[in-house]
Amino acid sequence: MNKKEEIKDVQPIRSLAKVADMKWSLRRHCSERDYMLFLLGINTGLRVSDLLKLKKSELEGKQKWIVKEGKTAKPRTIHLSNIYEELNAYIQALHGTEWLFPSRKGTQPITRIQAYRQLNKAAGMVDMIDGIGTHTMRKTFGYWYYKQTKDVAALQMILNHSHPEVTLKYIGISDEEIENSLSHFVL
Repeated sequence: MNKKEEIKDVQPIRSLAKVADMKWSLRRHCSERDYMLFLLGINTGLRVSDLLKLKKSELEGKQKWIVKEGKTAKPRTIHLSNIYEELNAYIQALHGTEWLFPSRKGTQPITRIQAYRQLNKAAGMVDMIDGIGTHTMRKTFGYWYYKQTKDVAALQMILNHSHPEVTLKYIGISDEEIENSLSHFVL
């Protein structure tokens, strides 16, 4: 599966219970590293490529920081206050590495492929086998940000999309709204 196919087929997690299931599964069946990757991903909306390049020193003790996104090269302020305690406890427990998500093999961070495998492993353990990939985290962030705020313009800016329609399609809102309206349609 190539990168473009993965992004197209991947869906956000539309149930808070399923988000909780994924968190539990990542901790139980994978590792604290994989759980923190998921937690940071669903709370920031950063691309997995940007998450994997993070170093401990960039986030340690910070409630917000500015990241230059890899794909767009645009700066973005990331707020961490909602996961600050958990993130810093994780960082304090990391020893012998500069990376936030270190590989167990060598001195580099985990790869996108390894992140994908761990997410799928955790998803399989809680019977979420369809539509899970590394973009699931970013799409889940976008989906729940939109559900909580209904502010598509702000979300479009956060995700650096060119148009609100692109953002809604990306997070699967268009399909969901059509499905909901058709399920209640009667003549």
